[in-house]
Amino acid sequence: MPFILLDGVTTLRLDEVGALEAKIRMERDEPNGKYLVYAPSEEPDYEEDWLLDIRLYSRSFRADRASILLQQLGLVNQHLRTHIADRRKFFDAKERLQKIKSMVSSDDGASDLDRKMIAVVAKAEQAELFNLVRTIFHAWTEAGSEIELDNPPAVWDQIEKFDLDAPFWQMIKATFGYEEENPILKNFLLRIMLTDYAHYLKADVPQSIRGLLLPRAGWSNAVVCLGQWRDSSSKGASYDRLSAEAAAILKIEDHLPNLEIDQLAEVMTFLCVEKRIASCLRERVQTTADTINAEDVRAIATRRQSGHWASLSLADSTDAPRRALHAVYDALLAAADFYALRNLHKSGFDYFDAAAMYQAYESELYRFDQLYRHFCESADMAEAAGWSILKPLRVDIEAHYVNWFLTNLALAWGKFIEPHGGLLSKWEIDKIDNQYRFYDRNVRPWLDEGENRRAFVIISDAFRYEAAQELTTELNGKYRFEATLSSQLGVLPSYTALGMASLLPHKSLAYKGTDVLVDAKSSIASERDGILQGVGGLACKWEDLMSKKKDEGRDFVKDKRVVYIYHNTVDSVGDDGKTEGHTFEAVRRAIDELAAVVSYIVNNLNGHHVVVTADHGFFFTETGRVETDKSKLNEKPENAILAKKRYLIGPNLPNHEAAWHGKLSVTAGVEGEMEFWIPKGANLFHFVGGARFVHGGAMPQEIVVPVVTVKHIRGKSVQDTKTKPVTIQVLGSNHRITTAQHRFQLIQMEAISDRVKPITLRVAVYEGEEPVTDVHTVKFESSSGNLDERKKWVSLVLKERQYNKKTTYRLVLRDAETGIEQQSVEVIIDRAFTDDF
Repeated sequence: MPFILLDGVTTLRLDEVGALEAKIRMERDEPNGKYLVYAPSEEPDYEEDWLLDIRLYSRSFRADRASILLQQLGLVNQHLRTHIADRRKFFDAKERLQKIKSMVSSDDGASDLDRKMIAVVAKAEQAELFNLVRTIFHAWTEAGSEIELDNPPAVWDQIEKFDLDAPFWQMIKATFGYEEENPILKNFLLRIMLTDYAHYLKADVPQSIRGLLLPRAGWSNAVVCLGQWRDSSSKGASYDRLSAEAAAILKIEDHLPNLEIDQLAEVMTFLCVEKRIASCLRERVQTTADTINAEDVRAIATRRQSGHWASLSLADSTDAPRRALHAVYDALLAAADFYALRNLHKSGFDYFDAAAMYQAYESELYRFDQLYRHFCESADMAEAAGWSILKPLRVDIEAHYVNWFLTNLALAWGKFIEPHGGLLSKWEIDKIDNQYRFYDRNVRPWLDEGENRRAFVIISDAFRYEAAQELTTELNGKYRFEATLSSQLGVLPSYTALGMASLLPHKSLAYKGTDVLVDAKSSIASERDGILQGVGGLACKWEDLMSKKKDEGRDFVKDKRVVYIYHNTVDSVGDDGKTEGHTFEAVRRAIDELAAVVSYIVNNLNGHHVVVTADHGFFFTETGRVETDKSKLNEKPENAILAKKRYLIGPNLPNHEAAWHGKLSVTAGVEGEMEFWIPKGANLFHFVGGARFVHGGAMPQEIVVPVVTVKHIRGKSVQDTKTKPVTIQVLGSNHRITTAQHRFQLIQMEAISDRVKPITLRVAVYEGEEPVTDVHTVKFESSSGNLDERKKWVSLVLKERQYNKKTTYRLVLRDAETGIEQQSVEVIIDRAFTDDF
């Protein structure tokens, strides 16, 4: 072999000169010389190497491919040359070489190098083993077709092509304990998922599949690996699909009927478990309705809603119908609260007088209507997605609402309605304004305080009190808004034309045919703007106002002192037999629209005084009315000018045993001799044109008309209107983890309120930016004033690996929605027993 001759440098060939002879020459005979020592073979072991000391203080150069790669990668371990030579196929491509160069550390060993080569082949985000596992599993779902677990994903062929499959299974064995003569991805997937299931299950795994569990030493890593996979924003969807495949093969669903909620409560492994928990919770709500503990139901439901399968912060799909599942739990919460409220009033509704019962409806009884609506909304959403799990409960809730609540409410309230000495003879309630005095009580006083004052009035047709309460809560969660809810005693009959007229500024109301006159002027929709011009105002539809840009809106209301805005989302849907079934959807939409209108007025039009009210309320039932709900009228009086389902109007009406008889001069301040009949209680005169959505009568749902007053807060008080997420603190100090599973106690510092909002946190222990535990999602939404009731335990499983008790680890609480860190505390991990053995 020819050599380059260097001036002043002696070449020693170890295939011609013995190593000992060369050593004597270099170190004793010619110690000041310069030498190039050439060896045609590998270095001998340290114990047999005469030139070891010289090698250590001199510089070596190798010209073989593996040595060049070793140098390019910056690796210091020369023994990796053979390992690299064995992986020469991987390094044939420049692209792969460049990718792994950015990942390699100088002190990497053979297993580190293999792991990073697998990361390059699998196109993993990181070379950490758990990330590799979920990336390889995820590849099964990337083709988008049916998953065949018996056929490994395409990326596995590449791993085998580069001889990386054996090192992969060695890592899996060391980390999870999975070992077979011929290991395959399908079996590993089944075992790791079954192990995660077994870890959280508070019962024994069935004997038929118990043999598939990983060895106990691998359980912690299995739990952490799957917890991080479920939490992965990029790979979580593949977990949903593959867990369904695994559950089917393992026949998990066959074993669930023998398990109860408490045994499954912490399991997040399989969707079929979620279905079982929801089904059991529905059954518990039904069977314990008379003695229900709503807080126990809430604890289970909210825990599941923040978990993997029902969380709204994760994407919805056919594999994980999260919105439907979340809705199921919302429905169960509403049902539990409904039954708990009913249990407080089992004996019915007994109040001293009309004022006491009216105030009870304002403060508490409206919740029956609200919870019924919430239940029906959520049940509709779940059923629309094909979930029929709530149907048995739906029948029960409907029966309790219609047959118990509405019936008993009608009986109790009816005692105060009777015309002889009751409300029909004097339509007044102590400390409650009458609706026909609305302008004088809610608008004029504000305008009288200054010539530059402007008032905005939003009138939403059929927007009832319970929905207004929800709107008030939402508005109070907005910056610079302060909303207060009160009510007014609606006119009777509680129908649109009369209600709308009574809300306008006026001195007198009267009838001309079916038209209600305001100061002798027609009050139909097209004439209201003219009436308002008399007080320097205008009338418009909410859609027209909202379509205007900021400057256009300001020009529109310029020089106007009063702006009446008309909104008709609820009544337009409910008052049509073809669409009345969508009434509760319309109420939800109305709440959102009204909040948007108020925000537009305050933020774009500089509105400082906004009032939201309605012409009347309504009551609605999911089931249709039956013949027993009908107050039969033998014939309609000849002088009747209006005859509807819930009212009949005409002059000088006779008495009728099937109806309450009153005078509009008493109940609406109307001039003249106009009178009315309304059916007693919640009954109807007839069912034509739909009969589930009705109004016109005297039930609290119809005549407790909301008044939401919204102020635009300025000055120092603005700070008080800022909303913030509730503060969460980790209890205790000097947190030290000494076992594979550790519990942390978290406390919600404030109760939830209009300004203090719930928060959902993702909780885990981290080393740097890498979690070393599974990740738990926990929601904090307690409104309890008791500090102890706002505490929650979070149990985290520690990844099984070497830990340094001098290293700083952190327990991190991160907002699940924004990803922003809310708090972190230092944690010491001292696994002395594990580390020593």
